[in-house]
Amino acid sequence: MNSARLGPKDLRTLLGEWDTGGQSAYHALADRIRLLIIDGRIPTRTRLPAERELADELERSRTTIVSAYRALKETGHLVSQRGSGSVVALPHAHGGQGGFPEPAVVDFARAAPAAIGGLETIIQRATERLPEVLGKSGFDLVGSLSLRERIAAHYSARGLPTHPGQLMITLGAQHAIALVARTLVRQADRVLVESPTYPHALDGLRVSGGRLVTVPVTADGWDGDRLRDALERVRPAVAYLIPDFQNPTGASMPPAQRDEVVRQAGRAGTVLVIDETTADLDIDRGWTDVPFAARAEGHRTVSIGSLGKSVWGGLRIGWIRADDDVVGALHTARAAGDLGTPELEQLVAAEVFDDYPALVQRRTEQLRHHRDVLVRELHERLPHWDVPVPDGGASLWVGLGAPISSALALFGLTRGVSLIAGPKFGVDGAFERFLRLPYTGRVDELTRGVHLLEDTARSLPALPAGRSPQLAEVV
Repeated sequence: MNSARLGPKDLRTLLGEWDTGGQSAYHALADRIRLLIIDGRIPTRTRLPAERELADELERSRTTIVSAYRALKETGHLVSQRGSGSVVALPHAHGGQGGFPEPAVVDFARAAPAAIGGLETIIQRATERLPEVLGKSGFDLVGSLSLRERIAAHYSARGLPTHPGQLMITLGAQHAIALVARTLVRQADRVLVESPTYPHALDGLRVSGGRLVTVPVTADGWDGDRLRDALERVRPAVAYLIPDFQNPTGASMPPAQRDEVVRQAGRAGTVLVIDETTADLDIDRGWTDVPFAARAEGHRTVSIGSLGKSVWGGLRIGWIRADDDVVGALHTARAAGDLGTPELEQLVAAEVFDDYPALVQRRTEQLRHHRDVLVRELHERLPHWDVPVPDGGASLWVGLGAPISSALALFGLTRGVSLIAGPKFGVDGAFERFLRLPYTGRVDELTRGVHLLEDTARSLPALPAGRSPQLAEVV
């Protein structure tokens, strides 16, 4: 199988601030490349640059690069292939020998809460209705009318009149994002994205051929001038935005700025793809807003929703709300990837919407408590970190004060905590000084996780220059 090649300039961008002086250069380089492989920023079977090419690009000796590649081969993250040079691998994928730690004790890698209390009863109610769907073929690219009616009513109640024909049920939000990207983005189209943002959305947009253009967002919000300039200057085909409790920063876009985005997108001819998967996770924002599309009447806007955060990620139900013609295009494109959403899950989701307000209230109360616990522990254990307190969503976007995010992710696994490094949320190796910390786990796990983080952070200045530990894959 042919290997994709990663050029030296592209690898340098991904590496970011890799040499922080705590280790020898070749160990630091090997550790950073290993983390890029572990968290998927360098896919398996990718051919890395030749040693001399990378040495010239990084302005390092060839010996440093050769030694780093050798260290990666020893841990199974790089293999030599005749005619292809050094090719990326994962140790477990080719029968590597042991050396992996047990699964992480605390999972800070996923911002995914456990199922909301009461879901068991809802599932039981849904199974009683199973005979209603057993006579169907089970192949439906749009989704059950019963569920679409309930979601349409949910939008209408929030101020966005919606009919079932404007909805398609998907296999979760990520499936929805990928399908929208595959349908609306053409090769070399410019796509505006926030930076940082949800990493798997970036993946879906890239795979569809989009050329990503970034606009900054922080815990304090969006840079309005940069956002307006990007829409005017670049005139992107699509803009992917998370205006409510943005992932990972937790920021919410003010109503006046939403109106400005709609105006500028209309002038640029840009389709707005609005990710509202966290929109219902309002902990204590103090104001509510209509769905984004309600502000964009007359402008093409695609809304994406999901039950993953509010109810349970294991209930693989998401949806797309769009104009009828867009739903028709999505229907045409979908068959190439899947043949519909499972009927039983849709029965459960329909029952969920009958109890949805109470379930959401229960979830936000839970998240409020968990957020406060995590913030308190971080203030006590790691007082030099900058910990903005979001008023909704599922995670904190923590400032570390130093470019140590990848090092924390790499060595955290050896101490029993799984993390995603900050650069995973960007497109250019940035955010080495940031770390996303979800507060979706159990309270005891959050407390223990901060203790493990403190232990990991304290150990970083004294990291040995010897061989780095072999690590399990971060998902």
